[in-house]
Amino acid sequence: MDGSTGCACGCEVGAGPRWSDGCVETAVGPVARVKTRWSWWDRLGAWAVCWGIGRMRYTVPPGLYAVGTPTPDSPVLVTANYKLSFDHVRRALAGFDTWVLVLDTKGVNVWCAAGKGTFGTDELVERMAASGGAKVVAHRNLILPQLGAPGVAAHEVSRRAGFHVTYGPVYARDLPAFLLAGLRATPEMRRVDFTLRERLAVTPIELVHRLIPVGITLALFLMLSGLGRHGFRLDLGQWPWIALAVGANAFAGIVLTPAFLPYLPGRSFAVKGAVTGLVLGVVLAWLWPFGWLAGVAAGVLSVSACSFLGLMFTGCTPYTSASGVRSEMSWALPVQGALAVLGVAGWIAARFV
Repeated sequence: MDGSTGCACGCEVGAGPRWSDGCVETAVGPVARVKTRWSWWDRLGAWAVCWGIGRMRYTVPPGLYAVGTPTPDSPVLVTANYKLSFDHVRRALAGFDTWVLVLDTKGVNVWCAAGKGTFGTDELVERMAASGGAKVVAHRNLILPQLGAPGVAAHEVSRRAGFHVTYGPVYARDLPAFLLAGLRATPEMRRVDFTLRERLAVTPIELVHRLIPVGITLALFLMLSGLGRHGFRLDLGQWPWIALAVGANAFAGIVLTPAFLPYLPGRSFAVKGAVTGLVLGVVLAWLWPFGWLAGVAAGVLSVSACSFLGLMFTGCTPYTSASGVRSEMSWALPVQGALAVLGVAGWIAARFV
């Protein structure tokens, strides 16, 4: 996926990945230089991983890299070995001479890796030692992304490696201004925006992850539509409506809830999703042409489904913590399950009324 055709160094023509650009000689030997402009292959890879294609293989080898023509006095920035994170950093550093230390986060982005511990103190200290970074640079300062802070104990890095940790901005796009300002961050650089574009950017992979569950749900309700007082007989007339209802719930929970997240009432993601499901449920109950009980059941199922999908979106946002997610799941999942049972029971009962 990253176009690698040989060793990471890329000193020989055609030997390194597509994003390499020769080497810089250092006290510990050659260090691979990286390009700051994305190729069409980089853009294709970024698009593919948004849809979950090759996601866990989209990595770069951990270690030390050069941007431009850095010297021993050039700054050292630290990032994850998830290639999309790495790509955003190298693109932002166009025109600068810096070192980039890539940690082995198992192909996970900085924020998630910090929560899991792979973007952490041990890996940072060990990777700095393994790369010979202390011999490459004359200073003792490392610039880490702000979202990596939960995984790194700065005082331990100082004690064990002798390097001072400075936290840079949230977004790689602010790195030029941060570097030019003498490593000083403005309040805006510390703020997580999570704009509409950012919220929708994670919906493709959510859609991919939900394809199989949605397909199973659709098949289940298509089969349930055959139940009735006269035995089992598939009712093909209901199939388009069932497919429409299942598809509308998937779209509402996976796309509309994230899109309108700041405007939906409540702090809980399960509640926000339930509100979306309630609106859709009222519409389905009103329009459902196969009896009022089936329509009400479809509405109840919409609340349950959209609430669950909203809850699943918590892992894609910077608003929540692990403890907060566990707390919300402890009460939300039982309620969602109860609504699902109630909705299915009503749906089946409607076949016999």
